[in-house]
Amino acid sequence: MKRIYLDHNATTPLRPEVLEAMLPYFHEKFGNPSSIHRFGQEVKKGVEEAREQVARLIHAHPREIVFTGSGTEANNLAIKGAVSLLQKKGRHLITSSIEHPAVLKTCQYLENQGLRVTYLPVDRYGMVDPEEVRESITPETILISVMHSNNEVGTIQPVQEIGQIARAHGILFHTDAIQSVGKLPVDVRSLGVDFLSISAHKIYGPKGVGALFIKDGTLIEPLHHGGHHELNRRAGTENVSGIVGFGKASELAFEELERNREKMESLRDHFWEKIREGIDNVYLNGHPTKKLPNTLNVTFEFIEGESLVINLDLFGIATSTGSACTSGALEPSHVLIAMGVPALQAQGSLRLSIGRESTLEEVDQTVDVLKETVRRLRSMSPFHADLKVKRR
Repeated sequence: MKRIYLDHNATTPLRPEVLEAMLPYFHEKFGNPSSIHRFGQEVKKGVEEAREQVARLIHAHPREIVFTGSGTEANNLAIKGAVSLLQKKGRHLITSSIEHPAVLKTCQYLENQGLRVTYLPVDRYGMVDPEEVRESITPETILISVMHSNNEVGTIQPVQEIGQIARAHGILFHTDAIQSVGKLPVDVRSLGVDFLSISAHKIYGPKGVGALFIKDGTLIEPLHHGGHHELNRRAGTENVSGIVGFGKASELAFEELERNREKMESLRDHFWEKIREGIDNVYLNGHPTKKLPNTLNVTFEFIEGESLVINLDLFGIATSTGSACTSGALEPSHVLIAMGVPALQAQGSLRLSIGRESTLEEVDQTVDVLKETVRRLRSMSPFHADLKVKRR
């Protein structure tokens, strides 16, 4: 049986074109980009071309792009770097209750250092209310960090409105756009952000490289200290091959954005209709329209999501219950709980994230396997017995 990969929000396969662009930098082009001789300058040219490609994808200027070791590092650099520089002015941060652990745990760390953090609630669709942001601002507020789209349920946040509020109050604004970039048009100017995080391996680039957009004129304290790399914003010799791959992946994502988005939206909607038609007691999690084009999060009542993931994997179908960074956690998704989903239902959730190479045949085959797997697992569930069948 052909294997089916439906976990693109966790990571994406490296595109052949990206690998081809990277290969020379593992062998022939080996110089240090900080060296002034030809070996170094040849490599530096590759890094700067990649910086232009990444910048173009989010409508930034190349000098506003800082390459990092991951999206997690980009989030940490934005939040800790801003706080380190501004904590004499104030010691209050605002974020949402459904952020990725890379943001939530960073904020929790800062709480342990004596800062105060407001964790904004979300509605039943996983949406932050901009008015709640406005009402949470105090004279001590120095940074707002709200993700562009949620990695588990796909809900797109009103980032532009939040950016306007932040600017009106003179507060720095960061957004984790790691799931959005490459799937949606992202324009840092119209969003009004000061910082925006990206990761290469979410857009068919290599793992181990990310980027942080830092708006021109915005100061930040580096996390790493050493050389003068990345305009003194991130010390350490660059991961050149990874950066070049990131650049190529960004170039391809920019060129194919609309075509891929339309295809994934069509497959996602077909997926949900087939699930809803063929399986009882299922619930769609996340906003019905304001969501990522590739993401489907579904609760299957009376069974556990982990059991579904394991059983689907036996059929060669890769899915997940949520963020790969919380895989193995026994507690239900913090995102679904924040949305008001009962814990028992939250435990039965499955995230299906489509990719650029996913097909209609793969979706239909997955639904067929899902129907039989759900039927079998429910037949063994004590919660399913004698309960009236419902449909939604």
